[in-house]
Amino acid sequence: MGILYLVALAISITGMVVLDRRFGLFFWHRPVRAAIVLAVGVLFFLVWDLFGIGLGIFFRGETSFMTGLQVAPELPVEEILFLTLLCYLTMNVFRGASLLIARREAV
Repeated sequence: MGILYLVALAISITGMVVLDRRFGLFFWHRPVRAAIVLAVGVLFFLVWDLFGIGLGIFFRGETSFMTGLQVAPELPVEEILFLTLLCYLTMNVFRGASLLIARREAV
């Protein structure tokens, strides 16, 4: 049960990849730009988390659904996958909304 959250995050990221591939949203539209944007977004939020941890604002929650593995003190490995999912989802939604708006304006 200790890896349930990690598995759920991996499945969710897989879903983002499938949607991206199906509709050509993010990586299938411009792969190099997408990789840079995703890396910068994840790094930004990791630095944000580290500042929050350093200031005593963020704490690692104890739950039986997590692995217990930490990348840094108070920073669980699941956080990296969560931030990746968050950034990937945001970019897919942004690109998808842009395509829908463009399609609507063309009609």
